[in-house]
Amino acid sequence: MSPFAPQAAPGLAQPAHVPSARSGRRKVFVRDLEVVASVGVYEHEKRYEQRIVLSLELDVEDAYDGRSDRLEHVLDYGAVVEAVTRLVQKEHVNLIETLAERIAGQCLSDQRVKRVRVRIEKPDVLPAVRSVGIEIERGI
Repeated sequence: MSPFAPQAAPGLAQPAHVPSARSGRRKVFVRDLEVVASVGVYEHEKRYEQRIVLSLELDVEDAYDGRSDRLEHVLDYGAVVEAVTRLVQKEHVNLIETLAERIAGQCLSDQRVKRVRVRIEKPDVLPAVRSVGIEIERGI
Protein backbone atom coordinates (compact mmCIF):
# COMPACT_ATOMS: atom_id res chain seq x y z
CA MET A 1 0.00 0.00 0.00
CA SER A 2 1.22 3.50 -0.85
CA PRO A 3 2.38 5.70 2.03
CA PHE A 4 0.23 8.46 0.52
CA ALA A 5 -2.99 6.42 0.31
CA PRO A 6 -5.73 7.66 2.63
CA GLN A 7 -6.00 5.63 5.81
CA ALA A 8 -9.42 4.87 7.22
CA ALA A 9 -9.95 5.44 10.90
CA PRO A 10 -10.76 2.27 12.85
CA GLY A 11 -14.35 1.25 12.18
CA LEU A 12 -14.71 3.48 9.08
CA ALA A 13 -14.90 2.19 5.51
CA GLN A 14 -12.26 3.12 2.93
CA PRO A 15 -13.39 5.81 0.47
CA ALA A 16 -14.94 4.42 -2.73
CA HIS A 17 -12.74 6.58 -4.96
CA VAL A 18 -9.16 7.65 -4.43
CA PRO A 19 -8.13 10.37 -6.90
CA SER A 20 -5.30 9.47 -9.23
CA ALA A 21 -2.29 11.72 -9.62
CA ARG A 22 -2.54 10.89 -13.32
CA SER A 23 -5.84 12.65 -13.82
CA GLY A 24 -6.32 16.38 -13.93
CA ARG A 25 -4.44 19.19 -15.60
CA ARG A 26 -0.83 19.97 -16.30
CA LYS A 27 0.49 23.49 -16.95
CA VAL A 28 2.80 23.89 -19.90
CA PHE A 29 4.42 27.30 -20.24
CA VAL A 30 6.67 29.26 -22.55
CA ARG A 31 8.14 32.42 -21.08
CA ASP A 32 9.63 35.37 -22.92
CA LEU A 33 9.86 33.95 -26.44
CA GLU A 34 11.41 36.70 -28.56
CA VAL A 35 10.21 36.82 -32.16
CA VAL A 36 10.77 39.41 -34.87
CA ALA A 37 7.40 40.18 -36.43
CA SER A 38 5.55 42.55 -38.71
CA VAL A 39 2.96 43.97 -36.37
CA GLY A 40 1.49 47.42 -35.82
CA VAL A 41 -0.85 50.05 -37.23
CA TYR A 42 1.66 52.83 -37.87
CA GLU A 43 3.43 53.20 -41.20
CA HIS A 44 6.90 52.61 -39.74
CA GLU A 45 5.60 49.40 -38.09
CA LYS A 46 4.33 48.20 -41.46
CA ARG A 47 7.70 48.90 -43.10
CA TYR A 48 10.00 47.46 -40.44
CA GLU A 49 9.67 44.32 -38.39
CA GLN A 50 9.98 44.67 -34.65
CA ARG A 51 10.75 42.49 -31.69
CA ILE A 52 7.85 41.12 -29.67
CA VAL A 53 7.99 38.99 -26.55
CA LEU A 54 5.46 36.19 -26.09
CA SER A 55 4.56 34.21 -23.00
CA LEU A 56 2.10 31.33 -23.02
CA GLU A 57 0.52 29.27 -20.29
CA LEU A 58 -1.50 26.24 -21.37
CA ASP A 59 -3.71 24.10 -19.14
CA VAL A 60 -3.45 20.63 -20.64
CA GLU A 61 -5.63 17.62 -19.94
CA ASP A 62 -3.20 15.31 -18.20
CA ALA A 63 -3.45 11.65 -19.11
CA TYR A 64 0.29 10.97 -18.86
CA ASP A 65 0.91 7.86 -16.78
CA GLY A 66 4.42 8.84 -15.69
CA ARG A 67 5.88 5.58 -16.95
CA SER A 68 6.35 5.84 -20.71
CA ASP A 69 8.95 8.65 -20.66
CA ARG A 70 8.12 9.37 -24.32
CA LEU A 71 7.67 12.83 -25.82
CA GLU A 72 4.65 11.84 -27.90
CA HIS A 73 2.69 11.17 -24.70
CA VAL A 74 2.84 14.80 -23.53
CA LEU A 75 2.36 18.23 -25.09
CA ASP A 76 5.70 19.07 -26.72
CA TYR A 77 6.54 22.66 -25.77
CA GLY A 78 9.19 22.73 -28.51
CA ALA A 79 6.46 22.08 -31.07
CA VAL A 80 4.35 24.83 -29.45
CA VAL A 81 7.24 27.31 -29.84
CA GLU A 82 7.80 26.34 -33.48
CA ALA A 83 4.11 26.58 -34.39
CA VAL A 84 3.61 29.93 -32.65
CA THR A 85 6.77 31.36 -34.23
CA ARG A 86 5.56 30.31 -37.70
CA LEU A 87 2.15 31.87 -37.05
CA VAL A 88 3.64 35.16 -35.83
CA GLN A 89 6.01 35.43 -38.80
CA LYS A 90 3.43 34.39 -41.42
CA GLU A 91 2.01 37.83 -42.27
CA HIS A 92 1.58 41.39 -41.08
CA VAL A 93 -1.00 41.92 -38.34
CA ASN A 94 -2.14 45.39 -37.32
CA LEU A 95 -3.10 44.65 -33.71
CA ILE A 96 -1.37 42.50 -31.13
CA GLU A 97 -4.88 41.74 -29.88
CA THR A 98 -5.57 40.02 -33.21
CA LEU A 99 -2.29 38.14 -32.98
CA ALA A 100 -3.07 37.00 -29.42
CA GLU A 101 -6.47 35.65 -30.52
CA ARG A 102 -4.85 33.73 -33.39
CA ILE A 103 -2.24 32.24 -31.08
CA ALA A 104 -4.91 31.26 -28.54
CA GLY A 105 -6.98 29.64 -31.28
CA GLN A 106 -4.02 27.68 -32.54
CA CYS A 107 -3.21 26.41 -29.05
CA LEU A 108 -6.83 25.45 -28.37
CA SER A 109 -6.99 23.52 -31.64
CA ASP A 110 -5.06 20.78 -29.80
CA GLN A 111 -7.83 18.87 -28.01
CA ARG A 112 -5.64 18.37 -24.94
CA VAL A 113 -5.41 22.13 -24.34
CA LYS A 114 -8.35 23.33 -22.24
CA ARG A 115 -7.24 26.89 -21.44
CA VAL A 116 -4.53 29.21 -22.70
CA ARG A 117 -3.17 32.52 -21.52
CA VAL A 118 -1.31 34.57 -24.14
CA ARG A 119 0.79 37.60 -23.25
CA ILE A 120 2.34 39.75 -25.98
CA GLU A 121 4.74 42.58 -25.23
CA LYS A 122 6.26 45.17 -27.54
CA PRO A 123 9.46 46.19 -25.75
CA ASP A 124 10.80 48.72 -28.25
CA VAL A 125 7.76 50.96 -28.77
CA LEU A 126 7.95 53.68 -26.11
CA PRO A 127 11.32 54.94 -24.84
CA ALA A 128 10.19 55.60 -21.26
CA VAL A 129 8.83 52.10 -20.57
CA ARG A 130 10.28 48.61 -20.63
CA SER A 131 7.35 47.25 -22.66
CA VAL A 132 3.69 47.65 -23.55
CA GLY A 133 1.33 44.83 -24.36
CA ILE A 134 -1.74 42.77 -23.70
CA GLU A 135 -2.73 39.50 -22.10
CA ILE A 136 -5.76 37.35 -22.89
CA GLU A 137 -7.11 34.11 -21.49
CA ARG A 138 -9.26 31.76 -23.53
CA GLY A 139 -10.67 28.31 -22.89
CA ILE A 140 -13.07 25.72 -24.12
